[in-house]
Amino acid sequence: MAEQVVYHIPALLQECMTGLDIKPDGTYVDVTFGGGGHSREIMKHLGDSGRLYSMDQDMDAYANRIDDERFTFVHGNFAFLKNFMRYYGVDGVDGVLADLGVSFHHFDDSERGFSFRFNGHLDMRMNRNAKHDAAWVIANYSEEQLANMLYLYGELKQSRRMAAAIVKARANSPITTTEQLLGVVKPFIKASQEKKELAQVFQALRIEVNNEIDVLKRMLQQALEVLKPGGRLVIITYHSLEDRLVKNFMKSGNIEGKVDKDFFGRVNCPLKLVNNKVIVPSDEEVESNPRSRSAKLRIAYKIEND
Repeated sequence: MAEQVVYHIPALLQECMTGLDIKPDGTYVDVTFGGGGHSREIMKHLGDSGRLYSMDQDMDAYANRIDDERFTFVHGNFAFLKNFMRYYGVDGVDGVLADLGVSFHHFDDSERGFSFRFNGHLDMRMNRNAKHDAAWVIANYSEEQLANMLYLYGELKQSRRMAAAIVKARANSPITTTEQLLGVVKPFIKASQEKKELAQVFQALRIEVNNEIDVLKRMLQQALEVLKPGGRLVIITYHSLEDRLVKNFMKSGNIEGKVDKDFFGRVNCPLKLVNNKVIVPSDEEVESNPRSRSAKLRIAYKIEND
C-alpha cells in the first residue's frame, strides 16, 4: 500500500499557508519538518531573499531535507527554538509552524514501536539518542505514575486497572514489546472501542517518553519571543490536551492561560487570534487522508508594539 512508503501527508496544508500569510522575503520556521510537506509548500511562496529553517529531532527526517540555499535543516528539539535561532543569527521570524502529529513513517515502522498494529520493541523515542524508551517507562514507573499517565495523556477510564495489571505482569516477566503490552491492557478494553483505546494507550506512552507537553509549553513561549510584530503562529494539534494548551496560550499569551485585563476590562495579550473558530479538515481531506481526522488548526499573530 502507498501509505507504507509515504513518509507523511501534511494535514491542512493550504490552510496553514493561508494562516502563515507568507511574505516572499520573510523568515519562517517549521519546527516539525518530518517528511517536509509543509516546508516544501512554504518554499514555493518564498522569494530569493526568503529563508526557511526546519527543525526535527529525528535524524530520519534529514533524508527529506530540501536542496535549496534558502533552506536550513536544524537537527534539534523545538524546545530549543530560541537558542537555535540565536545560533543562526536570526533576530526575528515572520512565522512559526508546528504540526504536532506523528508522521506515517513513525507509525508504520515496526522497529520504532509507535503503533499497536505491529509487534516490535516498545521504543517510541522521537530522538533515538534519548536515554529512556517506552519499555523503560513500563518497567520503572510506579503503579500510580502509570495510572496518572494513562489517565492524563490517554484519557482512559480504566487507567488504574491497567496500571495495576502492568505492575503485576512485569513482576513475572518484562514487558518490552508492543505485543506483550497489548496482552496486558486488552482485557480492560471493550471490543467495540478496541482500536480507539489502544491508540490512546500508545498515545499516552509516546507523550510521556518524549515529554511532549512540557516541550510544547517551552516552544510556545519561545515562539512568542522569536516572532516579529505581526508574525504568525500556526499550530496543528491532534488531541485535547495539546489543543487546550495552544488555545489558552493564544488567548492569554501565557502557559497558564490566565487572561490579564486592564482597568477598562480590555484583554492584555501579545497575541491576537486570526481564526476565532478552530479550523478542521474538510470531509474530502479526511476521506483522502483518514489520519487527519483529529487535526485542529489554530492561528494567531503577534500584536504590533506589544
